[in-house]
Amino acid sequence: MNSVLDASALLALLHNEKGADKVEAAILNYALISTVNWTEVVQKAVAKNINVDDLHNELVELGLSFYSFDLSQAYVAGCLWVQTKEFGLSLGDRACLALAIHLGLPVLTADTIWNIVDPKKQTVV
Repeated sequence: MNSVLDASALLALLHNEKGADKVEAAILNYALISTVNWTEVVQKAVAKNINVDDLHNELVELGLSFYSFDLSQAYVAGCLWVQTKEFGLSLGDRACLALAIHLGLPVLTADTIWNIVDPKKQTVV
């Protein structure tokens, strides 16, 4: 595994936006995503009438892993609120950060506010 994907990164790939090539390369090198962030991806895809029935399987075939959000990640995500509230990071953002902290991996995101939060840990696509 090389990085944890934020929902914004995976959405950039799905919508062929800036940085899609970096996200695809990360997935081919076995990136992973929290199930919390997967929920956000599915919701936004459904809102745009994108068929998500086989999306999970297609992403797994490319090399993406899905990591279940657990109690320890929930604790870290909750505690991160204090450090990130001024930047407006969502629960999904903090769940992504909690997983990255848990695994010691960098985050791949398309959300530029993360550069302000901690530029050493995140890579903006």
